[in-house]
Amino acid sequence: MSREIRSMRESLPNVLDSYKISKPLYAFILLLFDAILVALIISYVPYTKIDWDAYMSQVEGFLDGERDYTNLKGDTGPLVYPAGFLYVYSIIQFITGGQVYLAQVLFGILYIVNLGIVFFIYLKTDVLPWWALGLLCLSKRLHSIFVLRLFNDCFAMMLLHTSVALLLLEHWYLAMIIFSAAVSIKMNVLLYAPPLFLLMLKGMSIKGVFFALLGAASLQLPQFHSPGSPSSLQPSTFRAMSSSVMASQGTTSQPSELRIAPLGGNRQRRPLLVPGLTITPATIYVSKQSHPLQVATSQDSFGLPFLLFHPIAYISRAFNLGRVFIHFWSVNFKFVPDNVFVSKEFASALLLLHLTLLLVFAHYRWSKHEGGLINLVKSRLSNAVLESSTIQQFFSRKSRFKTLSGEHIVTVMFVGNFIGIVCARSLHYQFYSWYFYSLPFLLWKTPYLTPLRLILFFGIEVCWNIYPSNFYSSMLLLFLHLCILWGLWISPSEYPYVEERTSQGKEE
Repeated sequence: MSREIRSMRESLPNVLDSYKISKPLYAFILLLFDAILVALIISYVPYTKIDWDAYMSQVEGFLDGERDYTNLKGDTGPLVYPAGFLYVYSIIQFITGGQVYLAQVLFGILYIVNLGIVFFIYLKTDVLPWWALGLLCLSKRLHSIFVLRLFNDCFAMMLLHTSVALLLLEHWYLAMIIFSAAVSIKMNVLLYAPPLFLLMLKGMSIKGVFFALLGAASLQLPQFHSPGSPSSLQPSTFRAMSSSVMASQGTTSQPSELRIAPLGGNRQRRPLLVPGLTITPATIYVSKQSHPLQVATSQDSFGLPFLLFHPIAYISRAFNLGRVFIHFWSVNFKFVPDNVFVSKEFASALLLLHLTLLLVFAHYRWSKHEGGLINLVKSRLSNAVLESSTIQQFFSRKSRFKTLSGEHIVTVMFVGNFIGIVCARSLHYQFYSWYFYSLPFLLWKTPYLTPLRLILFFGIEVCWNIYPSNFYSSMLLLFLHLCILWGLWISPSEYPYVEERTSQGKEE
């Protein structure tokens, strides 16, 4: 009897694998069908009002000149996201005029773009069998998060996935800038920061790490210019975005530009002036002569309008890591008593567990082939000292780096984020988007049999679709998370490197 059961367990994946189909073709077909599904959802499933009105209220305050974060509020509470959120939703407001239906269409496009990027990541790593790609299209909750609830998590995760895709293409600098932009929309992206930093140490020289971090920081930290310079940012500069696109050429005294004009009537908003980018109520200008990296690294910073006038309010609201969530909305720790859930001791214990797991995985799993995390750091620092005895040599010497395998890059990034998910103090329903797209990859990295992988996948989906969450659903979700984490711990470690070469013609 046990032999028959084992045969049945193994028959499904064997039957599916016997049918060969081009993975890129299958992914494209899935994209088409999911696009149709998204269109049907937008047309026939009622929109769920949660945060959209609050987002629009916060954006209106921003566009009306408010630069004190404590005064930017909506009907669900104060603004708690970094400034990139305001820029993105200001654009959305002027594209859609604040209309929910048009916003749903925009988020539907965003959903398909994000799914296409995720498919690219999976095709580059080739960890899943072809049929398992379909799992990425099966989440009821994810479709709802994108096109029925319009959360800012969607934009943050799309940029994060773009950053991972750029890492696979070895565009380290650009990946870091996109990563920083994702952080500016929502702070959860920082869960990927520790594994990303480890990958930088493994794949780049110390010089490369320095400049990559500098490029990313330039989007978050202010840079000051003289008042009369072209790149000076006026105190009341950010105003309006637009909606329909039309190309035009600038005058002979100015570089050629891209102009985007609004669909609706004129809104009297003052323009945003940043190097290479000017946003006005009637037009959006992007200088075609600006180098992409120069534009990204010189646009003062997303938070500069707030840091100039109300820095404490901005930092305390936008980067509040100690914020206490409401117990009712917790999907993962509903079984924990309310008084324990909101306690500092509980938060500190989870933070300690998070850091411990990251260090353990970094030392024993992700740096196994380098002899551990300590040996990796020592070797990188010693190489930097030996190759660059002076500051001049540090900046002038060509960097040497190793090419990391795509599977290793995605494994470290996805597992590092998943550790943060397991240890998160509270997961709200929209937070499922933080790690859903990594679940098939993580499950196929475990040594489990395919039926167990599918049980874990659909079990997690069921937990996220129980509303409101309860004692048993949250306990089950934690158990399923721990099962995956254990499988990742006992799984064999992939060799991280492809080849060693000198950086010539490619970005670090």
